[in-house]
Amino acid sequence: MPEHKLAEHHPFLSSLRRIGAMVLRYWYLIRGSWPRLLEIIYWPVIHMIWWGFFSKFMATNSSWVAHSVGVLLAALLLWDVFFRAELGVAVSFLEEMWSRNLANLWITPLRPHEWMVAMCVISLLRALIGAVPAAMLAIWLFDYSVFDLGWPLMAFFFNLAAMGWWLALMVIALILRHGLGAESLAWIAVFLVAPISCVYYPLAALPDWLAPVAQALPSTHIFEGLRSVIFGSGPAPGHLLAATILNTCYLSAGVLLLHASIANTRRRGAVFQGE
Repeated sequence: MPEHKLAEHHPFLSSLRRIGAMVLRYWYLIRGSWPRLLEIIYWPVIHMIWWGFFSKFMATNSSWVAHSVGVLLAALLLWDVFFRAELGVAVSFLEEMWSRNLANLWITPLRPHEWMVAMCVISLLRALIGAVPAAMLAIWLFDYSVFDLGWPLMAFFFNLAAMGWWLALMVIALILRHGLGAESLAWIAVFLVAPISCVYYPLAALPDWLAPVAQALPSTHIFEGLRSVIFGSGPAPGHLLAATILNTCYLSAGVLLLHASIANTRRRGAVFQGE
């Protein structure tokens, strides 16, 4: 039986084909535009160099800060994973809005959850494209390798990517509800959670009343776990477990919220206007 006939008789294979088609669509958008590819690589590299030189300068002026060079560089590189993962999903959606292509997508057999998976996959590729060159440059310029973190690095990476996904899905739901006037939320949302994610300082630095809010974010547990690994306390399984549980709950909520928002947008007939 031909491959396309086989796929028609197997819903799972049909679903994989549609997901693959959407991943290829978003990949071709990146591959066909060198400014987009440059933009993906540019920011993590620039930030890594900026904070890297700052860390080296501080290391020569304080014996205590000398231990924090790895913390700053590792935190910066991992924070950029979250930033790229969130923007990767949000911008993929916004490009469909800007080109008024949502209606074309929604009249195809593509299902909402398949579209979400495709956006998450392409955001993961964007995060890798941005993070790997910056991590390699950190080895060359500052003699620091984030890969020395070992297996916890993968757990940190995927948890931060997952956080970026659910945050982006929630932002997309809001944009569908309020229109393109709310598109700035795609960028604002990332920096809204940054101060309470404890990226460059421990949870103990926050006021007591703000600490419970920070602990409700997976990112706080990830960066607390990162510091425990770098300072030799171990991989902090408690923090990794907390981050994974929180991400699972929030990601489920994000998927349900976006499903509801898509259904509401269709009922209102606001597919083209994005209202």
